[in-house]
Amino acid sequence: MKLFNAIAAAAILFAACNSSSSNTAEATDTTATADATTETSSNDTGWVSLFDGSTLNGWHAFGQTEAGKWSADSGAIQLHSASKAEGGDLVSNDSFGNFDLKLDWKISKDGNSGILFYVQDDKAKYENTYKTGPEMQVLDDERNEDNKTPTHRAGSLYDMIQATPGAVKPAEEWNTAEIVSNNGKLDFYLNGVHVVNTTIFDDNWKKMIAGSKFKQWPAFGTFQEGHIALQDHGHDVWYRNIMIKKL
Repeated sequence: MKLFNAIAAAAILFAACNSSSSNTAEATDTTATADATTETSSNDTGWVSLFDGSTLNGWHAFGQTEAGKWSADSGAIQLHSASKAEGGDLVSNDSFGNFDLKLDWKISKDGNSGILFYVQDDKAKYENTYKTGPEMQVLDDERNEDNKTPTHRAGSLYDMIQATPGAVKPAEEWNTAEIVSNNGKLDFYLNGVHVVNTTIFDDNWKKMIAGSKFKQWPAFGTFQEGHIALQDHGHDVWYRNIMIKKL
């Protein structure tokens, strides 16, 4: 009887081991399938990188052939405010119409910068990028004096629409921003929060411009295609993971 019990116990243990091995194999297969699905869909989205992580190929300082105070360091585009090189906003070589732009930014303490779009790359005619291109504000909301004006705080459509408060991270921490402009619909996102939602190029858009500092520049906000620009506002700032998709 004892011998029979021992044999039965061994048989049960062997069956349990086989069942455990089978479950492990099934879990591994499921994970592999999920990874493969993610990789396939990420390769089929139409996203294009505007920054290769190590050079400024595809970019130039506004009105210049070189990058001025901007450089590629440690996987990010950085503005070196103390550099003696010529200043100026960094502008993409390519221009875009309807687009979805995603990127990360980090600002120095008391810093100020911005992400502009629909910029006309003609310094002789327009002098500055902000005379043609609307801007998503980049700011140290805690310290920079521009925080006194609600529409000048981080994530805002600069001087036109205030961003939903509370989305920005403190200075020297990375933020993730997204700008979507598609057939007149403009949306800003900051760290996953939908901070601005408006329509551009319509009568209300013209009224907003007329009530802003941009009213003195007739070409501002009138172009439906243009360049992306990263603003040189005299403070250190970093940008990385810059991706765009034409819509």
